[in-house]
Amino acid sequence: MKGLDNSIYLTLYIISNMVALIMFWAGWKNQRLLRLLLFLVFAWASWTNWNEAIIAPQFYLDYADVTFSGLYQHFINGWFSTHITLTIGFIAICQALIALSMLLKEGIFKTGAIGAIIFLLAIAPLGFGSAFPCTLIMAASIWLLLRKKEIDYLWRSHVKKFEE
Repeated sequence: MKGLDNSIYLTLYIISNMVALIMFWAGWKNQRLLRLLLFLVFAWASWTNWNEAIIAPQFYLDYADVTFSGLYQHFINGWFSTHITLTIGFIAICQALIALSMLLKEGIFKTGAIGAIIFLLAIAPLGFGSAFPCTLIMAASIWLLLRKKEIDYLWRSHVKKFEE
């Protein structure tokens, strides 16, 4: 598979999957850490995608070579190839909204978390291009977060005030 022969890609692939495993652990043990990591990952992805879509949109055509889905390969080499900046710009905006939702609460957070799961599952067929199975592990960590009865917000203090 294209990409495995490049040591930089392979290193990034391993790091991505290690981060995903840390996120999965945080889904069980530390909701605040998971929300922070999700905010950082989606904010970084948004910024990176937006910049690449403007500076070097042809970069995204390489994903056709690493996907294990014929449907995705056909889409990338077809319609997407003439609408890269529009599509990736839209994805970057959605990633920014997901990142912001990780800082918020209740309905906005849940909507963003569901959007994140859908997005992560949708890019999984990109294979090596999405650091598969990284995206599945991240989606599972978000699902663990959504299952919690009481959601622990990033900005909420854990210090209990003394009662008089």
